[in-house]
Amino acid sequence: MRTLIVTGIWPPDVGGPASHAPEAAAALRARGHEVAVLTTASSPPAPEPYPVHWVSRRLPPGLRHLAVAARVARLSARADVVYATSMVGRSAFASRAPLVVKVAGDPAFERARRRGLYGGLLADFQTADAGVPVRLLRLWRTLTLRRARRLLTPSVFLRDLVVSWGIDASRVSVLPNPAPPLPALPPRDEVRRSLGVDGPMLAFAGRLTPAKALELAFVAVELADGVTFLVAGDGELRAELERRAGPSVRFLGPLERGRVLELLAAADAVLLSSSWENFPHVLVEALAAGTPVIATRVGGVPEIVEDGVNGLLVEPNDAAALAAAIRRFFGDDELRALLRSNAASSVERFSPAAVFDELDRTLRA
Repeated sequence: MRTLIVTGIWPPDVGGPASHAPEAAAALRARGHEVAVLTTASSPPAPEPYPVHWVSRRLPPGLRHLAVAARVARLSARADVVYATSMVGRSAFASRAPLVVKVAGDPAFERARRRGLYGGLLADFQTADAGVPVRLLRLWRTLTLRRARRLLTPSVFLRDLVVSWGIDASRVSVLPNPAPPLPALPPRDEVRRSLGVDGPMLAFAGRLTPAKALELAFVAVELADGVTFLVAGDGELRAELERRAGPSVRFLGPLERGRVLELLAAADAVLLSSSWENFPHVLVEALAAGTPVIATRVGGVPEIVEDGVNGLLVEPNDAAALAAAIRRFFGDDELRALLRSNAASSVERFSPAAVFDELDRTLRA
């Protein structure tokens, strides 16, 4: 089967789609697919055992979008199915093959937040009377997704949300993000020394976007006192966040995936302060590496993290509560040991074999 994977980011980019797309490509090739990839990049992607086509991010946005659509049209003409993990609008209207979409969030909400059209919560956004531009974004989102043959969401939370947009429920199913196959990792102490950390350490890896609410994490870390917070990744807010960060925060910039896994495994806990999440890949990666999580109770996070079992959960947008959870974590040796001992086993249900077998069946259907 000839499968075209469309993804907006690709290694060395950091973030869930940049991890999922190459893992899916390798897994589908192992199941007999002839895989090709289309992505955007700042420079040519590293060679793979399959073609990785790319559109330069140096192009102005409008030209870049047209270039992606043209590439989708040309490459999909030789494909049996298109699997879009992002750039869904361009894929939906340009694809000449059946389309399967991985829905990682509400694109209308994310665009409205980026453009300053809406500043509220995701749940309120769905019915908010926020003006004509927001109504048009919601309409475009729904019309786009209706063009897909199948839609896959990583969480039950997001599946229910997608169905609420007027998408036929029979076309929407849950396919969680897989726990990653872990390479041999160096000892935690060795990684911590290489990072210059001696003492309590929290880590974050991902795209530096408004949804991550990292400024909340910065406040919480400073309130907790005595904790180093290492931030790996890049994104639209990086320069602003670097200006706002306190002395306990260090930015590592974008790291290749092996180094990200080393960082997650070396941390005492992964800290996620998001105001909105779907099914954050970084949490599955962290837990698979044996690292517990301190996170906000948003979106699909509670489908990964069970409070008091493999991590601690607090309500979103509450820096004091997040700081209290950090202090509790580092102040209770027994709790910290319990959460760490439960971490890896808690994500065994997200085995790559089961997840990619289901993806294979969906693409062939």
